[in-house]
Amino acid sequence: MYDAIVIGARVAGAPTAMLLARKGYSVLLLDKSSFPSDIMSTHYIHPPGVLRLQRWGLLDKLLETGCPPITDIDFQIEGAPFAPPAPPEPAADAPPAVPGLCPRRKVLDKLLVGSAVQAGAELRENVSVKDVITDSDGTVTGIGATEKGGKEFEEEARIVIGADGMHSTIAKLVKPEEYNAKPSLSFAYYAYWSGYEPRTCELVFREDGGVLSFPTHDGLQCVAVGGPGEMFLEFRKDIEGNYMKIINAVPSLAEKMKNAKREERFVGTNDQPNFFRKPYGPGWALVGDAGYHRDFVTGLGITDAFRDAEFLAEAIDGGFSGRTPLEEALAEYQRKRDEIAEPLYDLTTQMVSGEPPSAEQFIKFGLAMQSMMPEGMPASAERQGSGG
Repeated sequence: MYDAIVIGARVAGAPTAMLLARKGYSVLLLDKSSFPSDIMSTHYIHPPGVLRLQRWGLLDKLLETGCPPITDIDFQIEGAPFAPPAPPEPAADAPPAVPGLCPRRKVLDKLLVGSAVQAGAELRENVSVKDVITDSDGTVTGIGATEKGGKEFEEEARIVIGADGMHSTIAKLVKPEEYNAKPSLSFAYYAYWSGYEPRTCELVFREDGGVLSFPTHDGLQCVAVGGPGEMFLEFRKDIEGNYMKIINAVPSLAEKMKNAKREERFVGTNDQPNFFRKPYGPGWALVGDAGYHRDFVTGLGITDAFRDAEFLAEAIDGGFSGRTPLEEALAEYQRKRDEIAEPLYDLTTQMVSGEPPSAEQFIKFGLAMQSMMPEGMPASAERQGSGG
């Protein structure tokens, strides 16, 4: 019997497994994919997420893979340069300023999974979870799953954690309360380009579609375009043509693209539901997009996942160690998550409702980013060995 089974081994599940394993807990980490592998993503890690990588002892390892730091973003609104006002200065004891990062997920996720395994978590790849096991009181006590090739197995744990994305199998099985939900409001497509010069980071807001362009691994530039959800079906009739139409409407971007070559296929979606789910119940918890999802426009997914992995691991440790009743600790996890996430969620959904972002919104966003900064000194990357 494991202390925890974590379903989903990417940016929410792998850090959760790693942090629990570092505390000495026995952790089984499952994923339907194998690593390294890619997945659709906004790529962006905001400074609070970068600082958590530093706290976990992983930032230097990610930088060593060739992930370029992003220190400035050029904004345009309807063709005019825009300098977002800065929020008030952070407190004197706030963590130092750090750049953003936009890593390829096949690089980032491999690093996170490897760190979880190094910490002591057991990894099983190419596994699909089919069911949860419950006792007579309805408490989740384990999972039933199938390996690639069809072999079925069951495992038991003190807690089962769904970190398996917005369409979480675990969430479907445990049926958590969903609240403050809003439908998908936008769509986006992106591709990776070589020969894009200079490799700066730009964010362009237009009434008929926006553009986000940023440097990533292997000398490539990821260029994403998007727009209101009602444009999606028409856009899909000619993805490349409509993609370039939006690019060419921004002369500064069109100039940088003139010698660029697309290196991989277009990736896109209009499946961007906005919701909160109650992230815990008897014998189970949710983390990352499984428990809370918002439109991609603010690029918060990875940063949120890192934050909530820390919050959840702290709550489980508090409950398992006896410092706090587990249900009380998990309720505090939900409270802390929602307190930070709700203002960002409201800003994100407002930004994709058709209104260009205002100066006040940028200030609120900056203040919210400050509130996400991790507290305390960086934690050792060594296994702590002090759990259950």
